[in-house]
Amino acid sequence: MSQPKLRIVMLNDSQGRALVILPGDELLNLVSVWKHTQRQLQPLSAHDSETFFSQDALSAEKGIRQLLTLPVLIDTSCKLDGDFDVLEPNSNRVLRLNSVLLGDNVQYCKVGISSAAIDAKQPEGNDVAVITRAVEKFTTLRIKQRLEDTLGLPTLPPTAQKIIELRADPNAGVDDLVPIVQMDPSLSAQVMSWAASPYYAAPGGIDSIHDAIVRVLGYDLVVNLALGVAMGRTLQLPTDTPRGSTPYWLQALFCATLSEKLAKLAPADRRPRPGLVYLTGLLHNFGYLTLAHIFPPHFSLVSRYIEANPHLHHEYIEKQILNVTREQIGAWLMETWNLPEEVIKGIRYQNSTSYDGDFHQYAQIIDLSLRVMRINGMGDGPAGAIPSELYEQLGLDAAKVQETFQLIHEKTDQLDEMTNFLEAG
Repeated sequence: MSQPKLRIVMLNDSQGRALVILPGDELLNLVSVWKHTQRQLQPLSAHDSETFFSQDALSAEKGIRQLLTLPVLIDTSCKLDGDFDVLEPNSNRVLRLNSVLLGDNVQYCKVGISSAAIDAKQPEGNDVAVITRAVEKFTTLRIKQRLEDTLGLPTLPPTAQKIIELRADPNAGVDDLVPIVQMDPSLSAQVMSWAASPYYAAPGGIDSIHDAIVRVLGYDLVVNLALGVAMGRTLQLPTDTPRGSTPYWLQALFCATLSEKLAKLAPADRRPRPGLVYLTGLLHNFGYLTLAHIFPPHFSLVSRYIEANPHLHHEYIEKQILNVTREQIGAWLMETWNLPEEVIKGIRYQNSTSYDGDFHQYAQIIDLSLRVMRINGMGDGPAGAIPSELYEQLGLDAAKVQETFQLIHEKTDQLDEMTNFLEAG
């Protein structure tokens, strides 16, 4: 059975609730709703929306009639005559409505925007030019010097700078890493805590940083973990996030862990370096923190739009609100901080299945990991079907990928506990 072409969204404010009906594949433009109704209607959280639309009462005509006593805003492109179906994405509930039942509570206005229309109004130029225009348009900042200086982003802490230098040195090893970790008390505590965690189930006690690295975690993991922790300290986690979303560090850690394991499953001739894949996964959403830092008022608006448009990838929502995406600004920041090119490309093109440029395997494996997470109820955005060509390009089997996800998911509580160290860093 094909999905209905229309979707329904419930909004509310201090005056009560209202409904919006619009094309199912379009973005609900909350600003248009506010202008037309002169009300600051906000979307229900995903949980509240699912709870409401899962009611058995909505299976009966009496329940539908009661629902349609609410004010209803309908996009002008919708031609409603007789019976028609609408989808509520959070509950996946399809309701059969009738135009006659809409009564006198209906208002028509343009509230939907297509993905093509969003793309058509995006500024042209490379990522730096796009970011610069967005900063000038949506903040009081005017770019006079280098972009990174104007934004007031914190510089990388000494620990992160030393680790980046270490990663660039092919001859570096555990003996070079241990002193760097030991100089940072917080990082030392985190490395020891991770090594002792049930997730790694190390036999015997962990006596030292050297022991934790050599016997349990491994050089690559500690380098990437230390870098992620050090970078995470530079920006605060936002508070006004989409309600019900996967916590930032849990998503980052899960993506990193899954991506690394999938990299190890890939055929040798197509296998990206697992350590760099882990780092890419850990930092894949760092642009999200950067958007919250640069555009705080607009970031709240992005969160409300994500709640109102669970069927759309966040890329289109950020383009509509800010004219720049977290992937663009995240990759630019990684380049500014001199991270490996593999990480930069992996972050920038993680949503571009068709990208076939340098280090495309890194972008593809992050893309696949995030898609698998979404179809299993983790992360934000629509849980659409995973293109078969994505598996083929990486040389991976879909059943094996799902099995790998499941093995990690069984340890989610332990991963979640480990995120406490990242959040505390």
